[in-house]
Amino acid sequence: MPETRPPIELRGLSLSELQRMIDERRLPPVDRWNPDHCGHSEMRIARDGTWFHQGALIRRPAMIRLFSTVLRREPDGRHVLVTPVEKLEIEVESTAFRAIEMSSEGHHEGRTIAFKLDSGDAVILGADHPLTVKPSPRISIRHGLEAELSRPVYYELAEIALAEDHHPPGVWSNGAFFALDGPE
Repeated sequence: MPETRPPIELRGLSLSELQRMIDERRLPPVDRWNPDHCGHSEMRIARDGTWFHQGALIRRPAMIRLFSTVLRREPDGRHVLVTPVEKLEIEVESTAFRAIEMSSEGHHEGRTIAFKLDSGDAVILGADHPLTVKPSPRISIRHGLEAELSRPVYYELAEIALAEDHHPPGVWSNGAFFALDGPE
């Protein structure tokens, strides 16, 4: 089945409109699919988010979006592509996704922050999608998957933290506070 959903664009959307779009995206229920392990997909997601199959770059963004919808992380840390009838390992060098753009509304405790992912999806930072900074700045996405924040996105987040002067330095989003200095 081809991927027909266009990537989400943050520009021009209010965060309430974005939340509606996120809620309307019906992702496959990979958390309920538990077929037997079938082997390796011969796929790899490089540290920079580039997808490969048998060493060749996957050039079609719609193909990457489709594969990203059936991706999950197992409790043992392995990443797998899952369908109702097969489960194939996929090598992930760092995180499955990258947060490549950020949008913010509000201030201090009333702030909400959203991230656009390199997969074409988006996520709103909050208790259901927390931010951690160690080993690198990343946000929890779904099914054990994470998105590493690109350097410009992290700097944008740090600018907010510095401007709002929280102690410890951090940001509020969707009613939750996220320290940017990480746990000691």
